[in-house]
Amino acid sequence: MTGAPASLDVITMGRVGVDLYPLQSGVALDEVERFGRFLGGSATNVAVAAARYGRRAAVITRTGADPFGRFVRCALAGYGVDTRFVADVPGLPTPVTFCELFPPDDFPLYFYRFPKAPDLEICADELDLAAIGSAGVLWATVTGLCAEPSRTATLAALGARPRAALTVLDLDYRPMFWESAAEASRWAGEALGHATVAVGNLAECEVAVGESDPVRAARALLDRGVRLAIVKRGPEGVLAVAADGEVVEAPPVPVEVVNGLGAGDAFGGALCHGLLAGWDLPRTIAFANAAGAIVASRLACADAMPEHGEVAALLDGVPA
Repeated sequence: MTGAPASLDVITMGRVGVDLYPLQSGVALDEVERFGRFLGGSATNVAVAAARYGRRAAVITRTGADPFGRFVRCALAGYGVDTRFVADVPGLPTPVTFCELFPPDDFPLYFYRFPKAPDLEICADELDLAAIGSAGVLWATVTGLCAEPSRTATLAALGARPRAALTVLDLDYRPMFWESAAEASRWAGEALGHATVAVGNLAECEVAVGESDPVRAARALLDRGVRLAIVKRGPEGVLAVAADGEVVEAPPVPVEVVNGLGAGDAFGGALCHGLLAGWDLPRTIAFANAAGAIVASRLACADAMPEHGEVAALLDGVPA
């Protein structure tokens, strides 16, 4: 993992897999007859979303040495995401994920990451720390801390960043990946010490900092040293609080929800774009919020990520 260009705008690190989503809505998984195959995985989706806006994006992840691993590489290349940090792990299958679709707010997920997901086999000594340190944004996830060697690698990547850089910790908490919430809280706290931006929903904030009230959660994240705390509140919209005291509240963007699972990743990619563009906080949060709404109105995750014009068009139709 050497030779990565110093000019990468966004490097994400973490989960990848194949989403097998039902082509029938309102039907239990045991009764579904048709599925669509899509690229998935939170960190991977964020990289795809950033690339949609013309950002030079790469993802650090691992797949199985199998047909689904080949699909992942092909899909990433098709979306314009640099694959130089994607490698095979022999003996471990590329993960697949199923969901059920019960709009507007019930989308159960079923992860098949056994015996262990390849993306948890990222090793610190494989990292190109120069590329990571010089990227415009590093996007890391709490899920990447749930097992070794990924935990040590994630912390090494975070530690390679200058303190003034845009280093985002996605609080992405999946309880099935952890022995306990307390263990997740411990390692989230360790990672927050390196982050300048933290993003999570209310449940994830409660695990990370022990607060589920949006304002208190944002303040607790700031107390950990981040400069920007973003709390996603579902149907109540998004709260962003900066270390300089600026507070932005974005209401939800009304759409007909098809599948809410990729909305947070769309938000993340758009957030990276806005931060890199130097937009003010209200514009950045509004843009990211709208991007998330667009993906919630579509079935897939990576494949559903919008381009700039689509987000701008939706914002133009939203009352100020």
